[in-house]
Amino acid sequence: MSFENVTTVAVKVLNLETHGASRSFLSECEVLRNVRHRNLIKVLSSCSSIDQHGNDFKALVIEFMPNGSLETWLHPNTNSNFDLPVRSLNLIEMLRIAIDVATALDYLHYHGPAPIVHCDLKPSNVLLDDDMTAHVGDFGLAIFLEPPDIQLFESLTSTTGIKGSIGYIPPEYGMGGRPSMEGDVYSYGILLLEMFTGLSPTDEKLKDGTSLHKHVEMAFPEQVMNIIDTRLEANLYASKNVLDCLLSVVQCGLSCSKNSPKERITIEEVLKQLNSALKKLLT
Repeated sequence: MSFENVTTVAVKVLNLETHGASRSFLSECEVLRNVRHRNLIKVLSSCSSIDQHGNDFKALVIEFMPNGSLETWLHPNTNSNFDLPVRSLNLIEMLRIAIDVATALDYLHYHGPAPIVHCDLKPSNVLLDDDMTAHVGDFGLAIFLEPPDIQLFESLTSTTGIKGSIGYIPPEYGMGGRPSMEGDVYSYGILLLEMFTGLSPTDEKLKDGTSLHKHVEMAFPEQVMNIIDTRLEANLYASKNVLDCLLSVVQCGLSCSKNSPKERITIEEVLKQLNSALKKLLT
């Protein structure tokens, strides 16, 4: 393979024994064929063939992200099979990553060739390049809200079941609701709270059925510093700007992850709030 200005690539090989893997491959190829943005993973090529044993083989060749996934940075102790970060993210890096992910969703929802819902936003699907710029990947569950090809859309979305990953799935999906922009915003809100608290939504510390949203909500705003990730807190210095920034970010995460889709803010509003928080921090 030869790609212009690219010397190292990553290859995503699908396990076709997994239920829905072929459909996931088609979804991902169709979405990535229609989108291009600096905060989305770039697919360089795809392969649909037969392996040496005569079995179906499907793979995607994507740009290599040397700093791995956000999951590895947030939870290094649970990622022993991968190269671990040598340090923790600081507040500015964390904010910029959050803005990058929100920018990717904003493009998918409002500025691409057709509105697209990702349906599986989580830290392992956010990859970081050498400059720590975030790129959203894994579009195996994504759908077009206004599909350019209605027949393909019906084919890709005809399966039953809840779309997403445990902890990031909005409540309405569990009650039969269709994938929506509001659903992506919920997942983003949980991701944002996870980034700044260091707790995953399935963390064992969240006992007695307490959700990550509820855990943070109970501490907001007076006790917000009590729920901030201690690794992140070690990089902070006491100032009003830092506290104001953290309050804005946490409030944004809570506003995104409300139970009712109608009460959630849009990803456009998220970008306004987070850019304002970053501006406060840098002044």
